[in-house]
Amino acid sequence: MFDPVLRRLIDPPLDRIGTWLAGKGVSANGASLTGLAVGLLAVPALAHGRCDLALLAILLNRLVDGLDGPIARQGRPTPFGGYLDIMCDMAFYAAVPLGFALASSANAVPAAVLLASFVCTGASFLGRAVLATQIGEADDGKRGRKSFFHAAGLIEGSETIAAFALFCLFPGAFPWLAGLFAALCFWTAAARVLEAYRLKS
Repeated sequence: MFDPVLRRLIDPPLDRIGTWLAGKGVSANGASLTGLAVGLLAVPALAHGRCDLALLAILLNRLVDGLDGPIARQGRPTPFGGYLDIMCDMAFYAAVPLGFALASSANAVPAAVLLASFVCTGASFLGRAVLATQIGEADDGKRGRKSFFHAAGLIEGSETIAAFALFCLFPGAFPWLAGLFAALCFWTAAARVLEAYRLKS
């Protein structure tokens, strides 16, 4: 929901950093994989109750992840690069609920529900991209230059990172926060399915 607004603010500095990194020989795929590796450090941090370190890993993941696109555009972006980027994103998103589930048995069910909601939003997001390709629908570009169609939704990347930050800042409230966020994710997936249904005619 807030991605289009935030993209206008963060894209210019990320483009400058990406240009500099590309000049130093850093590859876009390397940035994607590095971002994932950093993000996955949140799992052991959360499992051991270090929410401060987990939040740092989450924020660093998002920073590094935001650089692969600008780096790629300094050369020749590839379909595989876009594929790798979204795969790394999905793996990272799944890692955070897993970390909270490992931290406490009280978090297990809310984390499972949250993961289920992520499967639904991920499927609705990627399925919508496939549909857009099939019907020749162009991306509106509001979420920056992307390698494939990005469907709008109530819950997108910005909202997810905000939720992860809240989880880390208020770990005792994770069950309630996760349940609320999962409900919003299910709503987002349902809205995308409805939008896709309307497009069929």
